[in-house]
Amino acid sequence: MSILLSTILHDTSYEVICGDLKKRIASVEYDSRKVVDGSLFVAIKGFTSDGHDYISMAVESGASAVAVDKNRENYPADELRAIASEKNVTIVEIEDTRKAIALLSATFYNHPEDRLDLVGVTGTKGKTTITFMIREILKRAGHDSGLIGTVCNMIGDEKRKASHTTPESHEVYELLEEMAKKRFDSCVMEVSSQGLKLDRVYGLRFDVGCFTNLYEDHIGPNEHPDMDDYLNCKLKIFDSSRTAVVNSDTPVSQKVIAYASGKCPVYTYGLTDSSDCYASNIKAEKRNGITGTRFDLVSPWYEGEIFVALPGKFNVYNSLCAICVAGLLKIDMEKVTDALAHVFVPGRVQPVKNDLGISILVDYAHNAASLENVLETLKEYTEGKIITVFGCGGNRSTTRRFEMGEVSGKLSDYTVITSDNPRKEEPMQIIDNIVTGMKRTDGEYEVVPDRAEAITKAIASAKPGDTVLIAGKGHEDYQIFADRTIHFDDCEVASEAALKIREERG
Repeated sequence: MSILLSTILHDTSYEVICGDLKKRIASVEYDSRKVVDGSLFVAIKGFTSDGHDYISMAVESGASAVAVDKNRENYPADELRAIASEKNVTIVEIEDTRKAIALLSATFYNHPEDRLDLVGVTGTKGKTTITFMIREILKRAGHDSGLIGTVCNMIGDEKRKASHTTPESHEVYELLEEMAKKRFDSCVMEVSSQGLKLDRVYGLRFDVGCFTNLYEDHIGPNEHPDMDDYLNCKLKIFDSSRTAVVNSDTPVSQKVIAYASGKCPVYTYGLTDSSDCYASNIKAEKRNGITGTRFDLVSPWYEGEIFVALPGKFNVYNSLCAICVAGLLKIDMEKVTDALAHVFVPGRVQPVKNDLGISILVDYAHNAASLENVLETLKEYTEGKIITVFGCGGNRSTTRRFEMGEVSGKLSDYTVITSDNPRKEEPMQIIDNIVTGMKRTDGEYEVVPDRAEAITKAIASAKPGDTVLIAGKGHEDYQIFADRTIHFDDCEVASEAALKIREERG
């Protein structure tokens, strides 16, 4: 596949620094390590590195053309001409290369999103669960669909490792093009606030854009300076959505609905009849060994009883969002109810099978709000005590540690404080921060820095009827330390620990 440089640049404002536009481009790249003969290398300035520093490397690797940012800090035009002269490379200057790479990729791949029903989901919580729900609904309705998100990227049933919740725009278009080429008809994707802030979905056309909720999270030097910025970035999803779906019960709903209404039609969901789609008579229930929730649904598309194979009110909200999307995509009610009754989401209240008579659940809850939601929910389903195992990530908000410690202290019967991904921080410093929050409560706890040992200890201490919640890492299968990254899967460790404990007890 190749396309003329002049064609790729057609929808972009640019100036030619040197070279001509009559070159065929084999790929569009922002990572110099992926450049091949005939690539267009787009230099993007990031938080920690500047793509302009890798122009020479890209040229040596065979780039036919380079796009530079008009507001770059170094590399004046004469210096760029000198770099390009020996290899006859074309260099163009663009107003904003981060936005431009989205437009360039869209043109290079001929807008694959227009050949798919594309659903985007943003919000602090619920994105992963909702996208898996929608994908399960699409699958049971006979649609060939893809998924882009935190846990993994999926081309049909093929799973691929995801490096970001929302990949860089070039990678998004590459995935969508592969789906379109394979004649898929739909894709659902998580759209993070960082993905929106960094224009990773700039220009992408969503058939449905969804907003779940907003909680304090991702506030920091390399993320969002404050909650206003956090919200405003999330609102950008509606700039290119044909229809909006909004949780009307979230405190910022009026701002979200007002913004979205100026862009497209809006449908709302919630727990009162003021929403277009709402649930009532919510009850915790177990069916066929599945811990879930039933509720009565009223919506513009369907009415009746729904059972969702995930516990808690927050999963009722997630279900309502998925139902709205299904309705807008004209999917039969029977397929929707069947999908929700069997949906499975990796690392989201994920059960670990065992013969100890206890419930072992692995969940991604990694901030105070999500941990509180999970623990409040588990109280409805737990006959005995709730034992929580968790840590906090290094190089992340310190406030989160205090808050999570306080939440677990209030809502758990016992807490085992351990490591998460300490990264470049000293693990005990992170644990000490959590303990500070824990001491604001009367909650009982102990500190076990080794995560595998902590999980084993929690399971061993549980009695029949108890619930062990292993929180923070969910679907992740690694643990990051300052000097290494190791394989670590909470489900695997918990399963092995439960088996060993069962064998020891005879």
